[in-house]
Amino acid sequence: MQNEDCNPRILIVAAEASSSLYAQRLLEHWKNTGFEVEAFGIGSRDMEALGFECLGRSEDMAVVGVTEILAHFSEIRKVFHSLVDAAKLRKPDVVLLLDYPEFNFRLAKKMSQLGLKVVYYISPQIWAWRSSRVQLVQKYIDKMLVLFPFEKDFYKTHGVDVEFVGHPLLDELGVDYNDPTEVRHLRGKYGFGPQDRVLGLMPGSRRSELAHHLKTQLETAELLYRKNPELKIALLVAPHFDLDKIKAEIPEVNFPLTLVKLNPFSMISMMDVILVASGTATLMVGILGKPMVIMYKMSAITGWLAKIFVRSTNFFGLINLIHQKKVAPEFFQSEANPANLAKNLEAYLFDNKQREQVSKELLKTSALLGTQGITLRVAEALKPYFEKEGSDGSF
Repeated sequence: MQNEDCNPRILIVAAEASSSLYAQRLLEHWKNTGFEVEAFGIGSRDMEALGFECLGRSEDMAVVGVTEILAHFSEIRKVFHSLVDAAKLRKPDVVLLLDYPEFNFRLAKKMSQLGLKVVYYISPQIWAWRSSRVQLVQKYIDKMLVLFPFEKDFYKTHGVDVEFVGHPLLDELGVDYNDPTEVRHLRGKYGFGPQDRVLGLMPGSRRSELAHHLKTQLETAELLYRKNPELKIALLVAPHFDLDKIKAEIPEVNFPLTLVKLNPFSMISMMDVILVASGTATLMVGILGKPMVIMYKMSAITGWLAKIFVRSTNFFGLINLIHQKKVAPEFFQSEANPANLAKNLEAYLFDNKQREQVSKELLKTSALLGTQGITLRVAEALKPYFEKEGSDGSF
């Protein structure tokens, strides 16, 4: 049953940094086009500034792994039930779920039982692991909006209503982040000269990722610095983190470390090579053609479960999955140790020919992710759910 108010109503769950950015872009699009929508659910402070009503904050919900989820279970459970209660009361025209599968699949079941329409934007990687969960999509999801062409093929094979919209990262490329003049200017602001070799550390955008990755990344950088004292090293801080808090949490290091907090693409553009935690960040690094080494660490129990369930792919790094070949070395759990990481990074840092070859291959990434205009396509896909009898449904 649709709500009878004048303005359309949508429940959005954007519980992670990247998801909340893409949901924010959707809200901005609606605002810029004069489409008034009542939006509530889980989102960021930036979404809230656009009129979004936060029943849960993405900054607090972005945890990963069994042990991490258990540690935050009571808080997550409370938000879950507040969303269900709000949906019963407010009867949104559509529920938009972004990634965050363990939470969102459970919520999708509840929303479906309430007779609400559910659209899933940014598919969980069920094509890579626990593919049996496609049955949940078939039961509880009315439409899938996917980022990669192979995802469309996967869901069509399973009889799911699916639309390929492309990756919303492409909509963030409003400027040429590889413009030499701008890159030189940015590097200069942080004391990096044109001839300096700069290593960027990207430990992740979740608190749990910082806990698992930061120490290893700093130890890796120290190994490289000991052998190459001219090397410049920068820690790239995710935009939603408090810079002062991050500074306070960094352990003492025996090398000069520069902290950078800017738009992610701007930060990446200044680097020559990057040590990056697996995830969306690998696509951002790839789009700008920066050679990278991928790492990921989890708690022991979560890592063990991941090895059991991930059977249908040879890679875990998203950039390698997209290219369908290894364009970046990747290391998981105990293999993601400073010795292995430093050895592979060194090859990119100080072998110009190899770095240029890899960069050329990575610059093909954008072409594999669709075309710009993703947010507009998502808005158009949602449009039928907002249309009411006697309305032209215009945006």
